[in-house]
Amino acid sequence: MVDIVVAVVDAETPGNIGSIARSMKNFGLSELYLVDPPELDPDGEAYGFAGHAREDVLPNATEVDFEYLTDHFYTVACTATTNQDARKHVRYPFIEPAELPGELEGLDADVCIVFGRERVGLTNDELAALDRICSIPASGEYPVLNLAQAATVVLYELRELAVSETQHPPKSHERADEHEIEGLYATFSEYLHDIGHPDEKVPKTERLFRRLLARAHPTGREARTMRGILRRGAMRASGELPRGSGDAENDGEAGDGEDGGR
Repeated sequence: MVDIVVAVVDAETPGNIGSIARSMKNFGLSELYLVDPPELDPDGEAYGFAGHAREDVLPNATEVDFEYLTDHFYTVACTATTNQDARKHVRYPFIEPAELPGELEGLDADVCIVFGRERVGLTNDELAALDRICSIPASGEYPVLNLAQAATVVLYELRELAVSETQHPPKSHERADEHEIEGLYATFSEYLHDIGHPDEKVPKTERLFRRLLARAHPTGREARTMRGILRRGAMRASGELPRGSGDAENDGEAGDGEDGGR
């Protein structure tokens, strides 16, 4: 069953972290991760704004680096600014908060909802490293919500997944472990270089592949099989593997059981 946690990256205002913790408590979430947080004084505004979450969610928050999120979770990045053009892949395609439960229900994975800074949100580099993009539909004249308000909207929509009493047991789809997914991204990147994909197009193509895989939720076997196929394709392109060697079935098994490397 899907397990949902929340992360806040480089927040500037302790009160916003306290408010997010309170919204988590309201909607059945308890695990909070903080990247480069401000000091959270037990006598300060973070605990003052946290309500009953000052008793558990906030004091139990874990400080981590950004890479921890990408290494351990299927990540959903929240941003106010999106690309409406399919030719761009940093903030496209995106999903709205109301659509998240339908996409996540039944997914056997650890999911992290990631919120960014008060003034600038998540950077393009951070968004490129995260799996899925979520944006709240708001007025075009003023689309940017306060950080705590945005978190409350998103977490409200996730309440039925977070509060188990409201759910029937879902049919499970076991997503590959994050290290397997990240390994597939790394192999794809190597594949692009090995086949001579234009250097200037590599970052955009990598983002496209990440967005595609994020929607597909491959199983561990699928991820390993795809890595094997990509390795074999690169070897074929470089001449290391003559045409006709091996067979099609074995091409797909080349990555099974392998944890790292190319």
